[in-house]
Amino acid sequence: MIARQSRYAAELNPDSAERFIRQQLRIQGDNMRRRGVPDDQIAHELQGMEAAIRRELEDSVSTGGA
Repeated sequence: MIARQSRYAAELNPDSAERFIRQQLRIQGDNMRRRGVPDDQIAHELQGMEAAIRRELEDSVSTGGA
Protein backbone atom coordinates (compact mmCIF):
# COMPACT_ATOMS: atom_id res chain seq x y z
CA MET A 1 0.00 0.00 0.00
CA ILE A 2 2.77 2.44 0.95
CA ALA A 3 4.80 1.87 -2.22
CA ARG A 4 1.71 2.07 -4.44
CA GLN A 5 0.55 5.35 -2.88
CA SER A 6 3.99 6.95 -3.08
CA ARG A 7 4.47 5.87 -6.72
CA TYR A 8 1.15 7.43 -7.67
CA ALA A 9 1.84 10.61 -5.71
CA ALA A 10 5.23 10.96 -7.44
CA GLU A 11 3.41 11.28 -10.76
CA LEU A 12 1.33 14.24 -9.54
CA ASN A 13 2.22 17.89 -9.15
CA PRO A 14 3.07 18.82 -5.52
CA ASP A 15 -0.36 20.24 -4.64
CA SER A 16 -2.21 17.27 -6.09
CA ALA A 17 0.20 14.85 -4.41
CA GLU A 18 -0.47 16.48 -1.05
CA ARG A 19 -4.24 16.23 -1.54
CA PHE A 20 -3.89 12.61 -2.64
CA ILE A 21 -1.82 11.66 0.42
CA ARG A 22 -4.27 13.38 2.76
CA GLN A 23 -7.21 11.66 1.06
CA GLN A 24 -5.58 8.24 1.34
CA LEU A 25 -4.80 8.77 5.02
CA ARG A 26 -8.39 9.86 5.64
CA ILE A 27 -9.66 6.71 3.90
CA GLN A 28 -7.37 4.50 5.98
CA GLY A 29 -8.45 6.26 9.17
CA ASP A 30 -12.12 5.82 8.30
CA ASN A 31 -11.58 2.13 7.57
CA MET A 32 -9.84 1.58 10.90
CA ARG A 33 -12.54 3.52 12.75
CA ARG A 34 -15.26 1.34 11.19
CA ARG A 35 -13.38 -1.73 12.39
CA GLY A 36 -13.38 -0.42 15.94
CA VAL A 37 -9.75 0.60 16.24
CA PRO A 38 -9.31 3.14 19.07
CA ASP A 39 -8.71 6.74 17.95
CA ASP A 40 -5.31 7.00 19.65
CA GLN A 41 -4.11 3.91 17.81
CA ILE A 42 -5.50 5.24 14.53
CA ALA A 43 -3.59 8.49 15.01
CA HIS A 44 -0.39 6.55 15.70
CA GLU A 45 -0.87 4.29 12.66
CA LEU A 46 -1.69 7.21 10.36
CA GLN A 47 1.40 9.07 11.52
CA GLY A 48 3.52 6.04 10.63
CA MET A 49 1.80 5.59 7.28
CA GLU A 50 2.27 9.23 6.38
CA ALA A 51 5.96 9.13 7.29
CA ALA A 52 6.46 5.96 5.24
CA ILE A 53 4.63 7.35 2.19
CA ARG A 54 6.60 10.60 2.33
CA ARG A 55 9.90 8.74 2.78
CA GLU A 56 9.17 6.52 -0.24
CA LEU A 57 8.04 9.56 -2.23
CA GLU A 58 11.21 11.46 -1.34
CA ASP A 59 13.38 8.48 -2.27
CA SER A 60 11.54 8.10 -5.57
CA VAL A 61 11.90 11.78 -6.44
CA SER A 62 15.55 11.98 -5.38
CA THR A 63 16.51 8.95 -7.52
CA GLY A 64 14.51 10.20 -10.48
CA GLY A 65 12.11 7.28 -10.48
CA ALA A 66 8.40 7.90 -10.50
